[in-house]
Amino acid sequence: MGLFDRLFGDKKKEVSPEQEEEQVVAEELLEESISDNDGFMVNTEAKDERMEESMHDSEEVVPAEIVLSPEQEAQKQRSLEVMERYYAEKAALAARIEEAKATGESVAVETKPVEVVETVQELVETEEEKYERSLAKTRKGFGARLNEFFANFRTVDEEFFEELEELLILSDVGVQVASTLAEDLRYEAKLQKAKKSSDLQRVILEKLVDIYEKDGQFKEEINLQAGLTVMLFVGVNGVGKTTSIGKLAHKYKQAGKKVMLVAADTFRAGAVAQLVEWGNRVHVPVVTGPEKSDPASVVFDGMERAIAEGVEILMIDTAGRLQNKDNLMAELEKIGRIIKRVLPEAPHETLLAVDASTGQNALVQAKEFSKITPLTGLVLTKIDGTARGGVVLAIRQELDIPVKFIGFGEKLDDIGEFKSEEFMKGLLEGLV
Repeated sequence: MGLFDRLFGDKKKEVSPEQEEEQVVAEELLEESISDNDGFMVNTEAKDERMEESMHDSEEVVPAEIVLSPEQEAQKQRSLEVMERYYAEKAALAARIEEAKATGESVAVETKPVEVVETVQELVETEEEKYERSLAKTRKGFGARLNEFFANFRTVDEEFFEELEELLILSDVGVQVASTLAEDLRYEAKLQKAKKSSDLQRVILEKLVDIYEKDGQFKEEINLQAGLTVMLFVGVNGVGKTTSIGKLAHKYKQAGKKVMLVAADTFRAGAVAQLVEWGNRVHVPVVTGPEKSDPASVVFDGMERAIAEGVEILMIDTAGRLQNKDNLMAELEKIGRIIKRVLPEAPHETLLAVDASTGQNALVQAKEFSKITPLTGLVLTKIDGTARGGVVLAIRQELDIPVKFIGFGEKLDDIGEFKSEEFMKGLLEGLV
């Protein structure tokens, strides 16, 4: 079964034996009442009596309980405890303020950690719901364009295919994807002898899924090791690279892993400070060096310390000066050599962070960075705030680099491992 059929294939509505029995009783009652009253009157007394018996005999329908995973249960319990403590402290503070007003004393107010403002509902939001929420803008934008397109075209001709190709390019799915899809649809239209544009509406979505499915080898699994896993992060400034590292540090720490960060973007003092702040926020140690120090030396210190302290996940933040590619390439090559000197098979993941809201520019960055250093995967950020999520289709078609992580929003746990099926379902749900 193909990806499209798995996601959007027709499913017959399941009916329980009790529901079938009730349906039979209802049909019998209707037939009896029509027969007794020449088809015009309904014997309501008999109907009520029979239906009451049927309802009495059938089991009461109980809504299915929402089953949470052990991790979600633990998060929920932790959230409840934190919120309970927070509101207790808030009430105590209010009482102190009232007391201070009477005496004229001042009261120092401490700020609370970020987890206090996260609600239980946010903590237990499923990954499927996150994809649905994050891709809402992309889906609505693409859906609106597609609906307008089919409203304007009643017949299938060459202008239809040209306009469709332009629509797909504007939706950031990429020139190559748009061109391939238009050609496939020309063939499909001849095969089906399609005359109306509506005949091809579902086929367009099927072809989009087929293009993404490609050979069926998505290569999205994270290459986690039994011992130390080294993840090297690259990407231009402002794409959300450091924020993604911080969120992933939180994710892995919550999963029980021992995590450490390395601030190897020594070119910008602000980058080091930002990563240190994230380390403090999620309670993960950060290895730093003197200002303007050699990034490779900081990485070497981080590698040795990680091995000595039994760290399981080591994440290395690097500079992203794409405008000076020669220097960046030399720097990344040196960092790579230092990593391999300590651990020959590392880095296990070299991940490029790209901002989904930049559309085709994200694809350009991926192409350029892949020339500088071998990439094992992408981290797609800021997809919740953009209508340009279609760039994932372009990345899939034009580059042999899988998306491995996706950022869903601003919350601490708004990052997850990329899942093709959830993404395509979130992108096209409601359009099929």
